[in-house]
Amino acid sequence: MAAKTSFFDAMVTRRSIYALASESPIPDERIIEIVNHAIVHCPSPFNVQSARAVILIGKEHQKLWDIAYEAAEKLFPAPVFEGLKPRIAGFRGGYGTVMWFEDAARFNVLEEQMGAQRWAGVRDKMPQWSEHSSGMHQYAVWTALEAEGLGCNLQHYNPLVDQRVQEEWKVPVDWSLKAQMVFGKPVGPPRDKTALPVGERVFVHKS
Repeated sequence: MAAKTSFFDAMVTRRSIYALASESPIPDERIIEIVNHAIVHCPSPFNVQSARAVILIGKEHQKLWDIAYEAAEKLFPAPVFEGLKPRIAGFRGGYGTVMWFEDAARFNVLEEQMGAQRWAGVRDKMPQWSEHSSGMHQYAVWTALEAEGLGCNLQHYNPLVDQRVQEEWKVPVDWSLKAQMVFGKPVGPPRDKTALPVGERVFVHKS
């Protein structure tokens, strides 16, 4: 199934959409296909393939945001929680969530494959490179879902929900939760966005 919008065009229209309905313009199988495609084809440091995704749809998605609600209610003072309540309700009102993880066990395997000497030269950089790879996976899926007519926003309720997530969905303890990508049918416009001039951010030196 081809996307309705080209990936390049979707880069322009990809935005944080918070007004989402519990509907999807594409089948669940297509959503799963997009996530699978990113997991297989997005790059990772030394091809460690540490990215992990858990897709929650329907009541499973709602369960995640019920967990976030309960955790936030216990942790934050009442005035702060009152401000969070409508936000969490908005996330719960979407169609689904992709939870993004990095699998630390894969880096233990990579260390064995590389050997002590090579590993020592890159060990300190691996956490940053792992974050880079996770971000690329998230961006690829976000933009691809946008191309299919879905709206998304990216949340970070970790580590607030980490333990409950591990218990509820049998997530291995080596998996570190990085982000929660909420998606659904857009029912409102994105917020205004401004961009600094490209000339202030891109510099070319050519000879």
